[in-house]
Amino acid sequence: MKLRTTWEGGCSLIDEIVKQFPLLQMQQDGKRLVYLDSGATTQRPQAVLDAVQHFYEHDNANPHRGVYQVAERATAAYEDSRTEVAAFLNAQKKEEIIFTRNATEALNLIAYSWGLHNLKAGDKVAVSILEHHSNLIPWQQVCRVTGAELVIFYTNPDGTFSDEEIEKKITKGVKLVAFTHVSNVLGLVSPVEKIAARAHAVGAVCVLDCAQSAPHIKLDVTKLGVDFLAFSGHKLYSPLGIGVLWGRKELLEEMPPFLTGGDMIESVREQNATWAPLPQKFEAGTQNAGGAVGLAAAIRWINSVGFETIARRERDVYNYAWEKLSKLPHLTLYGTPEGEHAGAIAFNVDEAHPHDVASILDADAVCVRAGHHCAQPLLHHMGLTACCRASFAVYNTREDVDALTESLLKVRKWLGYGA
Repeated sequence: MKLRTTWEGGCSLIDEIVKQFPLLQMQQDGKRLVYLDSGATTQRPQAVLDAVQHFYEHDNANPHRGVYQVAERATAAYEDSRTEVAAFLNAQKKEEIIFTRNATEALNLIAYSWGLHNLKAGDKVAVSILEHHSNLIPWQQVCRVTGAELVIFYTNPDGTFSDEEIEKKITKGVKLVAFTHVSNVLGLVSPVEKIAARAHAVGAVCVLDCAQSAPHIKLDVTKLGVDFLAFSGHKLYSPLGIGVLWGRKELLEEMPPFLTGGDMIESVREQNATWAPLPQKFEAGTQNAGGAVGLAAAIRWINSVGFETIARRERDVYNYAWEKLSKLPHLTLYGTPEGEHAGAIAFNVDEAHPHDVASILDADAVCVRAGHHCAQPLLHHMGLTACCRASFAVYNTREDVDALTESLLKVRKWLGYGA
């Protein structure tokens, strides 16, 4: 299948993008690999792979722990990565950037370091029904311990939020609002500024899960209006095992450490200890310096492509996919093509379990995810137990969508339905 070589709007050649991803050059059983699971994890461009390899070959030492030259290079590489992330988010202070393993750890850090020490019985925590389990279960646990009440604000049937629901659920007594920037199931973009403004109007702290938005949407913490933000590097073209928490400095300074041990202390005596200043207070133990270097390289790579180009290409593929899939018989799409989207389309094939669908597509080297997508409450709200999801990145093409469509036409025949 020949890759499309030009894009609307005069973009650079798509095959030049695809060529930068080694895994996308693979074949599976003699067929071109079609990777449509970037919502789970993106592939890595060669520039990121090279940066990580260079760190381990030339600068590998434990950051902040040595005064010899290699250790100082490791520390510099690690802290330079923090500066890169701060610029990526337009954060005004680089000490507001905390490196974690992933968005899940970042959200747990907020829940346990802020939530346990600021919530009490009678308070409310408002969370959207769209949430990945990583931005729901920590708040369930905090509410269970503190006696606070967990309130869910729901979407319309098409996955969008109404102003009435936001105003009804985010009311006086709500002390924290946590929600996703982009649904990992439906790909819909939440009205962040509207929800954040409502949260602050009732005196609540606002937490935004950007795991699904960071690869697709330019993030600016000065404009989003939230108090905390989290994302995972592995969904942003960088290595596994690196994530980011951004928080307002005044809030982070008031919070106790989430983990304790080495490198997060100022001084230790037999019976007590004092904490290091930000950001080290929240970075106990040896950190994933290679992952941080890879994340910085991924950010540089994204900036070289440009978010306008990324959005234009991904929107073209998304619109084409919705148009093609909506015409297939025996297939149901979830959500709506209207409004702002980023990266994902959910669907099911009539009388076919999503896992069977994904396995049949895999026989054609088409990779999609099937299951509850770590968002079981949302699927229950939609009347589902599981669905399939095709999720896109800048390296995907209309030809990838054609391959998905052609393979989906085979599913019911494989299962013995004839058509």
